[in-house]
Amino acid sequence: MFKRFYPDVYLKSAYDIDFYNLWKRGYRGVIFDIDNTLVEHGKPADERSIQFIGRLKALGIKVFFLSNNKEPRVKSFRDGVGYGEYIYKAGKPGVANYKKAMELMGTTVETTIFVGDQLFTDVWGANKAGIFTFLTEPIDPKEEIQIVLKRILEKPVLAMYRRKKKKESQ
Repeated sequence: MFKRFYPDVYLKSAYDIDFYNLWKRGYRGVIFDIDNTLVEHGKPADERSIQFIGRLKALGIKVFFLSNNKEPRVKSFRDGVGYGEYIYKAGKPGVANYKKAMELMGTTVETTIFVGDQLFTDVWGANKAGIFTFLTEPIDPKEEIQIVLKRILEKPVLAMYRRKKKKESQ
């Protein structure tokens, strides 16, 4: 029942993903959530995110920012990193804008990954779209109340996911 929320990979940070290896495996596009995935919620692009996105661009990986936030927030982050396209008020976990992002990048489910910090919006939507998913830990534990409530609901799902992964590795 909860498998629909499970990421393909769960790790500490988006900055830990081996994009060179993913590129060698044929992945050509990445869809990112922004807030608490690449920077703290509401914060501008920082040096780490600018360099990170620059490395993806140099690898030839297309970047797309898919956010439920408003356009000024999403546009300012994209402008700050200097690369990528975006959709704001994306309606995650709805599938339509994941598909639109791939269409705009010229990628497919086989050549696209998704990276985000929330199970019930980011990962669930990407899973429904058939995209390989990376769930990251949130960068900042201080979050808006509606996200804090989602995190409470995420805990048992993540516990089941971890048990499943532990069983698989034995």
